[in-house]
Amino acid sequence: MSVSERPIVTRIAPSPTGSMHIGTARTALFNWLYAKHTGGRFLLRIEDTDRERSTESAVQVILDGLAWLGLEADAPAVFQYAQAERHREVVDELLLRGRAYRCWMTVEELAAEREIARAAGRAIRSPWRDQAAPSGVNLPHVVRFKGPIEGETLVNDLVKGPVLFQNRDLDDLVLLRSDGAPTYNLAVVVDDHDMGITHVIRGDDHLNNAARQTLIYQAMDWELPAFGHLPLIHGPDGAKLSKRHGAQAVGEFADMGYLPEAMRNYLARLGWGHGDDELFSDEQAIAWFDVKDVVKAPARLDWAKIAHVNNHYIRLADDGRLADLVIDAMAREGDVIAEGVRDRLIAVIPFVKEGAKTVLELRDLCRFAVAERPIVLNDKSVSLLAPETRERLLRLATRLADETIWTPPSLTVALRAFAESEGVGMGKFGPALRAVLSGGLPAPDLAGALSALGRDESLGRMDDALSRVE
Repeated sequence: MSVSERPIVTRIAPSPTGSMHIGTARTALFNWLYAKHTGGRFLLRIEDTDRERSTESAVQVILDGLAWLGLEADAPAVFQYAQAERHREVVDELLLRGRAYRCWMTVEELAAEREIARAAGRAIRSPWRDQAAPSGVNLPHVVRFKGPIEGETLVNDLVKGPVLFQNRDLDDLVLLRSDGAPTYNLAVVVDDHDMGITHVIRGDDHLNNAARQTLIYQAMDWELPAFGHLPLIHGPDGAKLSKRHGAQAVGEFADMGYLPEAMRNYLARLGWGHGDDELFSDEQAIAWFDVKDVVKAPARLDWAKIAHVNNHYIRLADDGRLADLVIDAMAREGDVIAEGVRDRLIAVIPFVKEGAKTVLELRDLCRFAVAERPIVLNDKSVSLLAPETRERLLRLATRLADETIWTPPSLTVALRAFAESEGVGMGKFGPALRAVLSGGLPAPDLAGALSALGRDESLGRMDDALSRVE
């Protein structure tokens, strides 16, 4: 059965050597979307052959990043290092087929050949390519792939279109190092073949590898997967994404208060789109996505668009979930979370979440609601409580204490009725009431603040403030 006839299988294959980059996250998303779009499978391989850097904690960073993004693999992860014996078996097969050879070039000889090859405008070629092994001594050596010297290798890329590589420019890459360790290009081919990967969708920094890997597939008489190489993500200035552009890792975006569904939506639009649609559900993205629609040009990270998309999903999110995220954000700052705070957050979030671009902004908009009594008034708040205003607020507190329905509509009516009975506009007491309720922190409209705090807390804050101010 050919690749075109088999169920589609995609994969993400990160190396656990640091944080999970946003580019890796987008690659994972595109592979996940394409697998779901075609009714196929999305797999995960951890390329952990760098044993010094591939720690358990580094692997966990990848697993946590994918879990946070909601990109669940359809099978347990494959660990590349565990497949090393299988990789060596394939090298033995290539040696038997005459498509690999043992190379005893020294470091000095390799450096000299590299200079000769550069001057001749070709890839390096080992003198052992067509020589018999030295006799008598088992010297350290590598195993190289014996690729064609003439002709061309074609990569029919799903994103970039047909890409031709001159075989004279492709060196006889090392398959096994002198210590017997398999190299990247060999391991990737063997693992992708054994995992049944039909579509290799990855960053375009791997495009040159696609030509070398194609030759290995052909040497083993294995069917080629379809290749699709995604353009890189650049910063807003068009330069390659770097630390100076801000967050790069998935964990950083999570800590900054972006929601995973917002990141999926935004990342999907980085290099791919469906008409002018900016906001869409996972179901819509799955229905629309096709790797052939990915654009060839690099995408640019746009912080304003991320904020816009995130605000959209914050407004859609369940208030209980947002309350938990706000509590987590507060806890990371060392705040002590008092009993009953979650209920108060759930009450206040509907009034403030439309103005929040991130969970951190939402946290700041909710701080007034979780402040412990007695509320500390800043100088500006105290200055609003002139004697006349203080007396008016005392009368308002008495009026509000009689309210039996503590909802925004009824409280709005009560506040307007009080203003009318006092013969003044809301501006004569509204700013002072807001200060008393919030301590000068950002807060929603008065009725919303009163409703979110609840009757007892609102009246208690008014009593605390008005009894302290002389």
